[in-house]
Amino acid sequence: MRKETWMRRAIQLSEESVSKGGGPFGAVIVKDGHVIAEASNSVTLDNDPTAHAEVNAIRMATRLLKTFDLTGCDIYTSCEPCPMCLGAIYWARINRIYYANNRQDAADIGFDDDFIYQEIERRPADRYKPMQVLLPEEGKKAFRMWEQKSNKTEY
Repeated sequence: MRKETWMRRAIQLSEESVSKGGGPFGAVIVKDGHVIAEASNSVTLDNDPTAHAEVNAIRMATRLLKTFDLTGCDIYTSCEPCPMCLGAIYWARINRIYYANNRQDAADIGFDDDFIYQEIERRPADRYKPMQVLLPEEGKKAFRMWEQKSNKTEY
């Protein structure tokens, strides 16, 4: 299949999502020329702010492949990924990202993630949401345990 076919499927998923009451976003994950997972946005349907199409598709793909590492996969999304989804794509080690609409297109219909991009660039003390370091020494115990563990699965 061609890249355009998978993108058309992501776009179709986004349209179906709107019809079902979800957000206008769809995603398809492809590995070795085969669709591994596909999903749409279900934030309002599932009452889950993390249920973006890309995250839903990543969760499906990792369950199916029984791995957190999606190296060798590409993702086709109906829109440029938001900061959360972009982070998830990087953590999943997906090779390539293809998208139809860009973040300005999303902002034009009320999905403006620009404030999150701006927040990421700020120092924690300067962010809109208050952030405060609390019990850092106690928090480091788990880090030391991880560091000393010989049979850990690194990711």
